Amino acid sequence: MEILYEDNHLIIVNKSPGEIVQGDKTGDIPLSDLVRRYLKEKYQKPGNVFVGVVHRLDRPVSGVVLFAKTSKALGRMNALFAEKKAVTKKYWAIVERAPSQAEGTLTHWLRKDEARNKSFVTTPGAKNAKESILEYRTLYVGDHFSLLEITLLTGRHHQIRAQLSAMGCPIKGDLKYGAKRSNQGGSISLHARELAFTHPVSKEFIRVVAPFPEGSDQLFGKFAKEIR
Repeated sequence: MEILYEDNHLIIVNKSPGEIVQGDKTGDIPLSDLVRRYLKEKYQKPGNVFVGVVHRLDRPVSGVVLFAKTSKALGRMNALFAEKKAVTKKYWAIVERAPSQAEGTLTHWLRKDEARNKSFVTTPGAKNAKESILEYRTLYVGDHFSLLEITLLTGRHHQIRAQLSAMGCPIKGDLKYGAKRSNQGGSISLHARELAFTHPVSKEFIRVVAPFPEGSDQLFGKFAKEIR
């Protein structure tokens, strides 16, 4: 487990593709439990150790995940995440084809299908649909794939995956949203690259950039070298 940031209130880790953030029906050990074990061993804490899940990433996605070490910090971070523009979340995505415009804003209405665990673009204002907004810019265009940077302005179920697919640029390896082929290990080429916010306790500005973890698409590193 790679620790990107830690203080008395928060801990930020670099999630590998395939890990789950919180326990689910699979019974696999979630990242929250690994963080709990790490804190218990590092600080030799007796009894239960508090670890609050502030936000989540889909299982096949890698990158920045933030946890709270106290209930007070969890409440404050939840409030911060609920505020528009209070938290900056940037993702890198390797997509099939290049967008027709190098950068832009995507606005769709997404409806989550619980049974299929998938989100669908629907008409504005449709029942149970939520407005979903992201900004993107093209960082690199290759022969077969392109690298995009995405800034989330809303946080919806599978938002980036559904919106990029609707734009005609499905994420590499994301069969659920139209990719031609799967990635090795079942990952998709979406990486939570950066998280930035003002610390709710210290008021310090925190900016964390996640390296590409082992097991992530090697094209991330290759494309990153091209844009330096």
